[in-house]
Amino acid sequence: MSFVKLLLSFAPWVAFLVIARGSLARVEIALVVALGLSVVMAVLKLHRGIVMWVGLVFFTAATVAVIGFHNMWTVRHLGVLANGALALGSWGTLAVGRPFTLEYAREHTDPAKWHDPLFIRVNVLLTAVWAATFTVNTALAWVLMKHWWPEWACHTASYAALIAAAAFTSWYPAQVRKHAQRGVS
Repeated sequence: MSFVKLLLSFAPWVAFLVIARGSLARVEIALVVALGLSVVMAVLKLHRGIVMWVGLVFFTAATVAVIGFHNMWTVRHLGVLANGALALGSWGTLAVGRPFTLEYAREHTDPAKWHDPLFIRVNVLLTAVWAATFTVNTALAWVLMKHWWPEWACHTASYAALIAAAAFTSWYPAQVRKHAQRGVS
């Protein structure tokens, strides 16, 4: 999967992350933008699977809690809740044997290979990398919320984990394909 496609699939989450800084008004705007993007992307089928459903459920619930009920507990815990929702969704797809990355990988893979054990193994690994990344980011959001580390350290570690997962997602399948082609040739 290309880096741009990967970024697009997480657009509501990225928009939320970028906008929700510094004030309650920005958090509210970020929630509305992320929910709107989630709905539009789902309708246009730019978004699919667990990432779509987790986004729709999370951003709907968070928007109702924050804007509708002015729930400050939710506001304080948004980082933990957002990353936790993605982590649970990702681990859940592994638990039921349907790694969420399969939905995206099938877009650019010959349908004849969809049931190939190597294709499935690659996607299990990619999903596990993302699930671990979201789990680490959940812990980092908790550390940030508790002020156990400086804000810059938490954000740097979080962004580094996301960039590493994205880079691995772009790099690893290509390496596996090259290796498989060399073995066949």
